[in-house]
Amino acid sequence: MPVGMWLVFIRLIRKYELFNTAYENTKAFMWKSLNIRQKTTLVAFFLMSFLFFELFWRMFFEFLIAYLQMRDALLQIKP
Repeated sequence: MPVGMWLVFIRLIRKYELFNTAYENTKAFMWKSLNIRQKTTLVAFFLMSFLFFELFWRMFFEFLIAYLQMRDALLQIKP
């Protein structure tokens, strides 16, 4: 899902001039105002966030699969 969202954002930036302008202005402002340590911290934060969202996404679906398997097993016990 996070990769899909990333692809949607890239498509929006390429397709609509408003998104592209906002993206370019924000990127230029952020990179000019941060020093190298802050840039490294920012990139590391977004990388860690991405990995945690991937982990959360996987755990969510594994829970959903387990829940549905338990539900099916309980329905078969019905007298």
